[in-house]
Amino acid sequence: MSLAYTWYEFGRMMTAPARLAADMVKHSLQNPANPLAYSPYAKSMAAACEMFERGTRRYAKPAFGLTGTWIDGASVPVSERVVWEKPFCRVVTFDRSFARGPSEPQPKLLIVAPMSGHYATLLRGTVEAMLPNHQVFITDWTDARLVPITEGRFDLDTYIDYLKEIFVALGPDLHVMAVCQPAVPVLATVALMEAQGTMPVPRSMTLMGGPIDTRRSPTAVNCLAQERGTAWFERNCITMVPLAYPGALRSVYPGFFQLGGFMAMNLDRHVNAHTEMFDHLVTGDGDSAEKHREFYDEYLAVMDLTAEFYLQTIKTVFVDHALPKGEMLHRGERVDLTAIRTCAILAIEGENDDISGVGQTKASLDLTPNLPPERKAYHLQERVGHYGVFNGSRYRTVIAPRIASFIREMQALPALERRPAA
Repeated sequence: MSLAYTWYEFGRMMTAPARLAADMVKHSLQNPANPLAYSPYAKSMAAACEMFERGTRRYAKPAFGLTGTWIDGASVPVSERVVWEKPFCRVVTFDRSFARGPSEPQPKLLIVAPMSGHYATLLRGTVEAMLPNHQVFITDWTDARLVPITEGRFDLDTYIDYLKEIFVALGPDLHVMAVCQPAVPVLATVALMEAQGTMPVPRSMTLMGGPIDTRRSPTAVNCLAQERGTAWFERNCITMVPLAYPGALRSVYPGFFQLGGFMAMNLDRHVNAHTEMFDHLVTGDGDSAEKHREFYDEYLAVMDLTAEFYLQTIKTVFVDHALPKGEMLHRGERVDLTAIRTCAILAIEGENDDISGVGQTKASLDLTPNLPPERKAYHLQERVGHYGVFNGSRYRTVIAPRIASFIREMQALPALERRPAA
């Protein structure tokens, strides 16, 4: 599989002239000066050209594009700022330019975005819902194909090292939200910090649709990893970045592999969506077509993961179930979840989640027996799948307010005395 990426790039290069031609034909057929532009034939041809162009292009990393929010009934401008940066990640905060200060102090919230193929901008709606009541930070992971091989490796141990540094850099009274994949490293990081007893631990962590214990309600994704084992993924899913990129010769799990897996899981839904998009273009339903473009511009923009991070995650989380068994190690040190005594936990799951089954995230509450009951909470959201846990109408109207309420409650509780594990 070492040349798979090179062949993929070669295929993109070969289709480039056809893609350019399709784009030119589309614009000529949509030109108001063209007398054929209003015919059903021209509309169908233009729609087909756009579908071909969109289906063969590479989608660039989108922007967050959050320029404002509403606080206490007033419109407040928002700007982005990088507050922490290393080769594989930067932390972005969203500054609100208050005309006057908020009515009460607002908690600091770090959203740890998943490193699972999509960019952090997939959580744009997640961030937007929390902006009115929190100073929001988010991890913006770097596409592995853009990181020179001289910057070294990035595995699950490095991921946890990064989280430790970020938690400390953002200071005390921090609240953390882990969306899907990072639930495991975030929980492990907090356990390691609590065991050490010398670093400021977050006041709370919200774990959303995360694979804490994939033995509970295993999904098709979990079963595939369990059946195939790490060696199969190493043989079939790892390739090398071509020479055209800064990360040339780095071994990666390419984003287009992950995207193919995502699409295959709900193929009928994506086929129907694209069929409807074609119909919208032909009938001139611009609003519906634009909604399709916005969603798929984000969904089809993917990034590569380092091979060592991907394979270590497969082995630790999905094959060995090391964290719930108490066998997970970080640089030789055992991750002991019983060391968590002060950092509150809110576990959130979706009733129809086909990625992390019901009970997998809730396991975090059972695995932390030394955390007081008043610092634990659970929310099962009915009628939502994996994506709906952190985006969409039910997230905005039910889940986000539940998280904000939990953070306020934990912020109001007195800090517990911390001590290193014996």
